[in-house]
Amino acid sequence: MWLFFILVGVPVIEIGLFIQLGGFLGLWPTLAIVVATALLGSVLLRSQGLSTLEELKRTAETGRNPAGPLANGALILAAGLLLLTPGFFTDSVGFLLMVPPVRALLIRWIATRAQMKIYASAANSPQAPDIIDGEFEIIDDEKRGDSGWTRHP
Repeated sequence: MWLFFILVGVPVIEIGLFIQLGGFLGLWPTLAIVVATALLGSVLLRSQGLSTLEELKRTAETGRNPAGPLANGALILAAGLLLLTPGFFTDSVGFLLMVPPVRALLIRWIATRAQMKIYASAANSPQAPDIIDGEFEIIDDEKRGDSGWTRHP
């Protein structure tokens, strides 16, 4: 259902907005707004993208979990693509995604949805109750010998 909305609903909304705003503002102001939002989107994409890359670099240097900067970077990329796409609806969504608190809220929502789905799929798995307990021993190559299955250099 979401795919249908994206492929059919978004273009229909964009066409309707172009007709309404084009009729109200006129052709040239409407086109100027479309070009201006694309330029502003590229500037925002560059600045926020570079700051997110720096944050990712700092995260990697300190050994922390890079999930937050990676999620921010993905949403900034999506926002940039939406802002470069001609249209008023996609520009509105793109500008919303450029706002850090909106991104943080969306990342939290996606994370809780993903955790619920992972938990639900693990709980419904037929293999979930099966736990196999065992012991192991590390054997050095010298003790193992040549079984014929491996080649030694």
